[in-house]
Amino acid sequence: MRDLAGSASYHVDHNIGELAEIRFEGDWRIHADLPSFADLVRRIESLRPVAGITFDSRELEAWDSGFLTFLRKLMVHCQSRQIPVQVEGLPEGVRRLLQLAKAVPERKGARREARRTGWLAQLGGSTIASIAATKDMLAFLGEVVTALGRLVAGRARFPYRDFGVLVQDCGARALPIVSLISVLVGLILAFVGAVQLQMFGAQIYVANLVGLGMAREMGAMMAAVIMAGRTGAAFAAQLGTMQVNEEIDALATLGISPIEFLVLPRMLALVLMMPLLCLYANLMGIAGGFIVGVGMLDLPFKQYLVQTQNAVALNHFMVGLVKSAIFGVIVALAGCLRGMQSGRSATAVGEAATSAVVTGIVYIVVADAIITVICDIIGV
Repeated sequence: MRDLAGSASYHVDHNIGELAEIRFEGDWRIHADLPSFADLVRRIESLRPVAGITFDSRELEAWDSGFLTFLRKLMVHCQSRQIPVQVEGLPEGVRRLLQLAKAVPERKGARREARRTGWLAQLGGSTIASIAATKDMLAFLGEVVTALGRLVAGRARFPYRDFGVLVQDCGARALPIVSLISVLVGLILAFVGAVQLQMFGAQIYVANLVGLGMAREMGAMMAAVIMAGRTGAAFAAQLGTMQVNEEIDALATLGISPIEFLVLPRMLALVLMMPLLCLYANLMGIAGGFIVGVGMLDLPFKQYLVQTQNAVALNHFMVGLVKSAIFGVIVALAGCLRGMQSGRSATAVGEAATSAVVTGIVYIVVADAIITVICDIIGV
């Protein structure tokens, strides 16, 4: 019996109760139109009982992995049917590769089976993971507080020479993006307020809206979000890469605390720069509102400035500065925590940077809501 499919074909010879010989002919490479394996299986099943299978490859012109895959499937099928297979008639290279495939079996559990878990199991797993994450975060926070106490006592190993570079990276190098975002936020606040205030002829109160909004909320919030995406992710990527290169393990081996040497200077640099960035963001946001109020709403220059000065008191700026300092701690801790928790691969470093940004922004929003409620209660 012969099956032709392009240049590749096989011929099966069998006598009842004897060995079945499969003779391969033609080009058995993967790009060729190979015969159907299912057809060969049906033919073998129709030949039973059969004492075993042999091969004849004298007329085989060429072969590659397509031929090997075909033979491997055949051998697995015959093994499941307890049919002996003799490979002596195959080319020497084919026999070696088949022997190698047989010598290195598939690792148990290598194939992931799709398992459907119930919602209760998913809820339990998420709860356990959240509790473990909370414990890790509290332990990390405790280590940072301990390192800060050692720094105040003068016993911490602090990289003073690198601290200036970190301050520059967290401060001066962030000014361009903070300027752009803050001006645009001020413009947006002014436009949104003007749409409603023009209905009552109260365009001058755009100055109040922009000034208070930037001083109490948006200045600190936007600066923190920018730093979470810019600096927090950078902290996580830096520490994650150090985990991959085993530099953090090397510091611990030398008796140097990674928290004191890596985390503490980054946190202090960001905490020191965030209030300054907040003040700068406030100025840029008020300037954005000024552009809309004077340039588009035709408000008098001096009147807009006086209105802003009367609306925004010093305590409003202080609220924004306190928020910005707290946001700085959150961004630094989120970035360093995810970096220290990073795995030892490129994918893990990317996931750590992403997680740092998400964690930082979420906790910034939560902290802002809590501080706002507290300020309302105490009347600030």
